[in-house]
Amino acid sequence: MKIIRQNKDIKKLLEKKYKFSFIPTMGGLHKGHEFLIKEAKRRKNRTMVSIFVNPKQFNSKTDFKSYPRNLKKDIKILKRLKVDYLYIPSYRAIFSFKIKNKIYLDSFSSKLCGKFRPGHFKGVVNVVNRFLELISPKYLYLGNKDFQQLILLKKHIKKNKIPTTIVSCNTIRMRNLLPYSTRNNNLSKKSIKLASKVFNLIRKEKKLIKRKKVTRINFLKLRKKLSYIGIKKIDYIKAINLSTLKYAKKHNERFNIFSAFYLNDVRLIDNF
Repeated sequence: MKIIRQNKDIKKLLEKKYKFSFIPTMGGLHKGHEFLIKEAKRRKNRTMVSIFVNPKQFNSKTDFKSYPRNLKKDIKILKRLKVDYLYIPSYRAIFSFKIKNKIYLDSFSSKLCGKFRPGHFKGVVNVVNRFLELISPKYLYLGNKDFQQLILLKKHIKKNKIPTTIVSCNTIRMRNLLPYSTRNNNLSKKSIKLASKVFNLIRKEKKLIKRKKVTRINFLKLRKKLSYIGIKKIDYIKAINLSTLKYAKKHNERFNIFSAFYLNDVRLIDNF
């Protein structure tokens, strides 16, 4: 595996006309990232992983500073997976050039996380766009856990006619139903058990909506259950129609339940 830190070395690679499968990360690699990489390697292209903790997508300096980092461990994982290139850019390498594409934020960005994290998705789309302009990958691998992010990047790519195809991959979960996430490293064992209870309740709620053929989806009772087991702060619990991206109302729609809640200072998101 070759480690690249400077944009000039990326340009040299592009001269070789390689086709890249690209996996952008903020480090703190886990089995979810490993799944993305393994899926990327199936296409037989050159695989490139980036590690860059993007300050522009955090809503507080405290959250940015507390984000779990372990570069030594990450490099070990990537070598084991036989990744071709690891790109570890500096802040200046990413943000020093003028972008060609206009940042496009679809109206879906104002829902769910966008409502509670102003500027977050603009920061995400901006940094991924910069990676795309630098690397020109053929494929971009993203996980469905971050569904809203994935959709917004798809729409940005389509709007700007960027010749990169997004490949969406399944959410990888632990045995306790918790999705793998870098932020899980900031959870205590007690918090992990509580998070597992939350996700189990949400999954059961979706099954209940389908079984009882609910014609007016409402999560008031679910919120009360979550409050009862100890969840003090919930940003949202919403059913989203996966085709229209509007709020789902009935059982027969193709929907997932999206949630964001806090365990102490750790914010967890998921969708079923």
